[in-house]
Amino acid sequence: MSVRRLAKEQPASFTFSKESQAKADWWKAKYPAARKQSAVIPMLWLAQKQEGWISEPAIQEIAKQLEMPVIRVLEVATFYVMFQLQPVGKVAFVQLCGTTPCQLRGALDLKAVLKDKIGEANHVSADGKFSWEEVECLGACCNAPMAAINDYYYEDLTPESLAQILDDFAAGKSPKPGSYDGRVASEPKGKIQTLTDPKLYDGSAAKKIKIPNLPEKPKASKAKSEPAA
Repeated sequence: MSVRRLAKEQPASFTFSKESQAKADWWKAKYPAARKQSAVIPMLWLAQKQEGWISEPAIQEIAKQLEMPVIRVLEVATFYVMFQLQPVGKVAFVQLCGTTPCQLRGALDLKAVLKDKIGEANHVSADGKFSWEEVECLGACCNAPMAAINDYYYEDLTPESLAQILDDFAAGKSPKPGSYDGRVASEPKGKIQTLTDPKLYDGSAAKKIKIPNLPEKPKASKAKSEPAA
C-alpha cells in the first residue's frame, strides 16, 4: 500500500498557464469524449512541469477538467513516483540512485556531498533552489554511480564532479548531462574489448545449417498438356 502523502502545506489555488492549458486540451482531444480521463497522467505531468510538484489544488483542477472523482486522480498521483507530492528545488532537484550497482561504485560518497551542499533528503534548501532524494534503480547501471537532475541523467559521477555540477547550477549555468568520465552513452570505458572482429556481425562467417526434422519442400508438379480442340 502506498505511503506517499500530499504535502501538509498547500497553495490556495492552482491554474494551468495558457501554454500548459493548451497542451492539456491537446491531450484531452486525443481521446474520445467518454475516455478523456485517459489524459490524467499527461495532465499531472504538465502540472508538475509548471509548478515543480503536484499540489492538492492541481489534483482538484485536473479532476474537474476530466470529470472524474478527485480520489481517482489522487490514486494516480500517489501511485507513480514520477510525481512529486512535496515542493522540490526550483533550480535543481536531484534524484540519487541508491541501488546496489551505484552503491558499489560510490553512491554513498555522493550522498555525503548532497547532505553537505543541500541538507537532508526530501527537504528544500533554505534558498528554495535545491532538494534531493534517494531513489531506486534508474536504469543506467553500467554508468554508475549516477543521478537524475531535473530532466537529465548525470553519470559516472565522483564526489568532485557532483559538487562542481551543483556549484554550476547555483551559478546559473546549465551543466552538460551524460557521462563525466568521457564515455559516449554506455560504451565500455577505454578500448572496446568485444565484438571487434567484423566476421562476427557482417555475415561472412555464417554457414548454412540444416534444421532437424524440417519437412522437405514439395516438388513442383508439371502441368498436364491438354489436347488441342
